[in-house]
Amino acid sequence: AIMAAFADGQTVIRDAAELKVKETNRIDTVTAGLKAMGADITPTDDGMIIEGTGHLNGASIQSYLDHRIAISVAGLASDGETQIVDSQCVDVSYPEFYATLNSVSI
Repeated sequence: AIMAAFADGQTVIRDAAELKVKETNRIDTVTAGLKAMGADITPTDDGMIIEGTGHLNGASIQSYLDHRIAISVAGLASDGETQIVDSQCVDVSYPEFYATLNSVSI
């Protein structure tokens, strides 16, 4: 979904209804986060539709305590600063994530 926001044209993600029953409803959380960053994204019953705009803006994003939402890297490619609320949840799957991220030159 993040890559689709930067792509040309429309991307349709479908047959992904299982994303609704993970740690969070990832269809809704991804859609809300990317909308906050300026993406043209619409949730569907089993996925989402993303119209590529070529850019995202920094924003405050709720992680909903879902480590995969917090680890998503949209903020690295966006204009401006991105803050992940409750970012410590990444410790569930990748405790060294922020140390690794800080050691990478972009």
